[in-house]
Amino acid sequence: MRNPRNARSATVTAAGTGAVLVLLSACGSGQGEPGSVRSTVASSPGATETGTASPGAGSGPSAAGKLGVRTSGALGKVVTDSEGRTLYRFDDDAARPSNSTCDGGCAKMWPPVLARGARAARGMDPSLLGEVTRADGSHQLTLDGRPLYRFAEDTAPGRAKGHGVGGTWFAAAPDGTKAGAPATAPVEPLPALSTRDDAELGEIVRDAKGRTLYRFTKDTASPTSSACAGSCLKKWKPAKMLEKAALKNAKDIDPKLVAAYQRPDGGGVQLTIDGWPLYWFTGDLNPGDTNGQGVGGTWFTIRKNGNLAK
Repeated sequence: MRNPRNARSATVTAAGTGAVLVLLSACGSGQGEPGSVRSTVASSPGATETGTASPGAGSGPSAAGKLGVRTSGALGKVVTDSEGRTLYRFDDDAARPSNSTCDGGCAKMWPPVLARGARAARGMDPSLLGEVTRADGSHQLTLDGRPLYRFAEDTAPGRAKGHGVGGTWFAAAPDGTKAGAPATAPVEPLPALSTRDDAELGEIVRDAKGRTLYRFTKDTASPTSSACAGSCLKKWKPAKMLEKAALKNAKDIDPKLVAAYQRPDGGGVQLTIDGWPLYWFTGDLNPGDTNGQGVGGTWFTIRKNGNLAK
């Protein structure tokens, strides 16, 4: 978990961008050769308002340009940038107020889409477009308050390999919701914190998104201290501390064992059980995955009392 940033959100309108988009430089976009990102828009079967792609587009931050909307199989309508690349939203970000929590190594895999020159696709509501100021001073495009990103492993227009990664990354629909999501959710949300019975590990703790939570054996519980820092945090994300109201929605876990740990590295407030800092693993691609179990002989799922589940 990272510190909240004082992000500002401003509406981007089509009128504010002018009638013509200028070509983006390689320095500004971090992609390809100078002038490789075009402002023209092309059409293709099954898609609307998708732009042309430049050869060898990379994975650095880039301006959105004229947005497009592509119909993508089971995902339905998906928002793209001017190159036809899928744009994503991150569940760990906030929409009101807008706030991006993806930086450092995360931003290399998920390059922020810059707001400069952004224009709504035909059929999109221009008032949903806005921007948020990132920690480095750059202005990231938002859709209905949610910061937008590209995915480094989408090596060509039309791909959406990032959809569903970690159970937190999803292609954005034109209204800012998750692409492919039903209009009404038929499944009752999980409690803020709960346990589930795993076929191999028995009863283990999960968060409200269904993600398995882990302990690091190099941490300490008395006093509470985290030994996961630097590159460790690229794979192991500190679990967010629950608000008091959310704690009441915790299930099977004694609220007296749940406490907050203020990380000394500026990473914000971390959830603990019985003094042990808790994390989720980026290698768990779907809710219920336990791919982090036993990693390095130091990472393990946990019981509701904070004990290791081995």
